[in-house]
Amino acid sequence: MRELRYFATVAEELHFTRAAERLYVSQPALSKQIRALERQLGTELFRREHQGVTLTEAGTALLPHARRVLADWAEGAAAVEATRAARRGTLRVGMSTSPGRGGLLPAIRSRFTAAHPEAVLRLRQTSWEDPTAGLADGTADVAYVWLPLPDAERYAWTVVAEEPRLVALPDTHPLASRREVDFADLADEPFLALPPEAGVLRDFWLALDERRALDGPAARPPRVGAEISGTEETYEALVAGLGVCLVATGNAPLITLGGVTTRPVRGLAPSRYALAWRREDERRTLVRGYAEACRRVTDRA
Repeated sequence: MRELRYFATVAEELHFTRAAERLYVSQPALSKQIRALERQLGTELFRREHQGVTLTEAGTALLPHARRVLADWAEGAAAVEATRAARRGTLRVGMSTSPGRGGLLPAIRSRFTAAHPEAVLRLRQTSWEDPTAGLADGTADVAYVWLPLPDAERYAWTVVAEEPRLVALPDTHPLASRREVDFADLADEPFLALPPEAGVLRDFWLALDERRALDGPAARPPRVGAEISGTEETYEALVAGLGVCLVATGNAPLITLGGVTTRPVRGLAPSRYALAWRREDERRTLVRGYAEACRRVTDRA
């Protein structure tokens, strides 16, 4: 590449001294490199005469190809630099609930940073009012979320964990003495509910589908004892006896801190915890890389 660049510059200047100045090399060094290229090709590329320098027939034939190779090389180098710049970029990871689950987050981070050592990860905690954990408003690039998502067609995801839903209730609740609870026995209980902004996710954790399966299209709406937007609020509402709530198995340790217990529930579909991203960002290097790290870690687990 260096010899071709030297050749093209001399061909443009038709003067070794001026070409050397453009290339920031000495004139003897430039002449040496051109001679080396001529030996490699087995023909002279320039006529060196007292009147100046001109291209030979071979030099004229080579010049457009040399320019094309140099242009392709510049384009390739720019593409590499763009990739490096992307790898040096920042990836914002949203979540409303920490993934936990046996060190899942550190394992994904370790695999991702090994593949993208120049990238910077920023974790962003959100309230349960935003079920997309920052994806909808663009404040997160990827996010750990619970399915279903509102406007699901906007997003792609990979499932991190599929877990049974348990019921969390105060230790003093009559149903706490049972080893397992039928959902039918919970239907009339006051429930702790996500904020209305959570939309379809609020419906999921109130088990609207299961309520319709019990009572048909005229299913009674759930009784809402209180609204919750975080783990601490959930625990305090449970201890205060404001209601019961459904919780994924992996999140049960977050709220069974004393005075609260969880029990398996018959008749409930499992919950799905996922890493999601906007479909429009699927080709972004860091988004694709983080999703791949997540898949590899969860597949191995």
